[in-house]
Amino acid sequence: MQDSNQKLLAAWEVHQRGDYAAALATYQEIVSKEPKNANAWCYIGIAQHDLKEYAQAVEAYERAIAIQPAFPIALNNLGNSLRYLGRIEEADQRFEQALKLKPDYFNAYRNRGTLHAWTGRIDLALRYYADAMRLHPQDAELHRNLGVISLLQGNFEVGWKEYRYRWQCTDASKTRYSQPKWIGQDLQGKTILLYAEQGLGDTLHFVRFAKILQIAGARTIVHCQASLAAILQGCEGISSLVPNTWKVPEHFDYHCSLMDVADVMQIDLSNIPGETPYIKSPPNLVAYWKRQLNEILPPAKHRIGLVWQGNPNHQADMFRSFPLESLEPLCGIEDVQLISLQFGKGSEQIKSWKGSKPIYQLPEDLDQSSGAFMDTAAILHHLDWIVTSDTSLAHLAGALARPTALMLGFTPDWRWLLDRPDTPWYPTMHLIRQTTIGQWHSVAQQVASYITNKLHPPA
Repeated sequence: MQDSNQKLLAAWEVHQRGDYAAALATYQEIVSKEPKNANAWCYIGIAQHDLKEYAQAVEAYERAIAIQPAFPIALNNLGNSLRYLGRIEEADQRFEQALKLKPDYFNAYRNRGTLHAWTGRIDLALRYYADAMRLHPQDAELHRNLGVISLLQGNFEVGWKEYRYRWQCTDASKTRYSQPKWIGQDLQGKTILLYAEQGLGDTLHFVRFAKILQIAGARTIVHCQASLAAILQGCEGISSLVPNTWKVPEHFDYHCSLMDVADVMQIDLSNIPGETPYIKSPPNLVAYWKRQLNEILPPAKHRIGLVWQGNPNHQADMFRSFPLESLEPLCGIEDVQLISLQFGKGSEQIKSWKGSKPIYQLPEDLDQSSGAFMDTAAILHHLDWIVTSDTSLAHLAGALARPTALMLGFTPDWRWLLDRPDTPWYPTMHLIRQTTIGQWHSVAQQVASYITNKLHPPA
C-alpha cells in the first residue's frame, strides 16, 4: 500500500502539470493490481473528468464509493461530473451526501451552488454560495460566480465588482504589462491597448467599446484572437489591430481588457451602447456572395441560416447547444429555404436530417481564403433570418445588425439577462427562452411562429 500511495502522489504531480492522460495511465495501473483501492479510483475519476470523459468519471467515482461509502471527496467529485452530464437531481443528492459527511466542505457548497446556477435555481445557488462564503469569504471563484449571477439579474453595479475576482482565478487569462491599467483616466491624446480576454463571442461583443474610447480621444490598439483579425478590420473605432499571436509592437499608455472597459465605464441597463452595426463587411465580398448564393442554391423567396452547435469544449455547452432535429418546426414556415451555417462539430447531423425541407450546405472552403467569419458575414447580409444557439455567430449577426432569433437554454449566459425577449446589446436580436431544461423542440416552435409572423404578417 505504501508503494501505491507513493505512485499516486507522483502521478498526481504529473496530473497537476496538465498531463492528464499520463496520470490516468498510472492510476489505472494501480487499480489493476489493487482493485479495492478507493483513492486510486477517485484519482481516475478526477483525470477522466479533466479529460472531459464525464461518463467514465462517474463510473470511477461510483467504484470508489462502493469500496468506501463515507468518501466525501469522491461524492463531491461525482456530483460535479453528474452536473456536466446534465443529471441534475443525482448531482444534487451527491453533494448533499458529501455535506452530511463533512458539513464544512467548502467545495461541495460551491459546486452545489454552481449546479443550481446552471439550472436556473438562482435562489438555491445563492443559498449554497452563502454557505461557502462563510467558510472562505475571499475565494475568488466564488466571488466571480456571484458576479455572474448579479449580472444575469441585471444588477450590474454589484455584478461588475464581484466579476473582477475572475482575474484571481486560476483559469483566468492573466495579461500583465508594465504600463498602468486604465481605470478611467483621461484618454485625450493617449494610446490604450484593448485586449481580448475570453472567447471569440466575447471579443465580438465587447469590441464595440473601442469606438467609444476613440471618440473620447484615445488611439486604440486592439489585441485580439488571430482568427478575428480579418473580420475586425471592418470594425469602427480601431486605430490599430494586432493578432494576439504577435507581441504588441507599439507604444501605449494604458491597457484594459475589452470586457473591463464596460466595468470601468459603469455600464448598466440604462447606458448599454447598443448601436449596430459596428462591424461591416467589405461591399465587394457582399456582392460576390449575392451572386454565389444565386448560383449554388435554388431560387428562394426567403432564406434562413441555421446554427445549432457551439464550441463543444465550453463548460456549459450541454445547456447551450441543441441537436439539429430540434429545428424541424422551422420546416413549417412557408416560402423559406434553410441553409446551414454550421461547420465542424455538429455539421455531421445534417446527414440524418429528417425535416420536410432540405438543409442546404455551403462550400466547405468557406472563410478559408478571406479569413475567419469573412465569407459568413457577407452571407448573413443575404439571409432574411439567422436562427442560432448561443455561439460566436450570434454575436457576429448581432454586430452586423442582422435579424436573429437566438435560442437560449433555461439559464442563459449573463449578458442575455432574464425574462425578456430582447437584448439591449443587439437591437435586431429576438430571444426565445427554454422553459424546461433539455426541451428544445418547443423553443423552435416559438421561433417558427415568430419568424412566420415577421415574414407573413397577419392581414
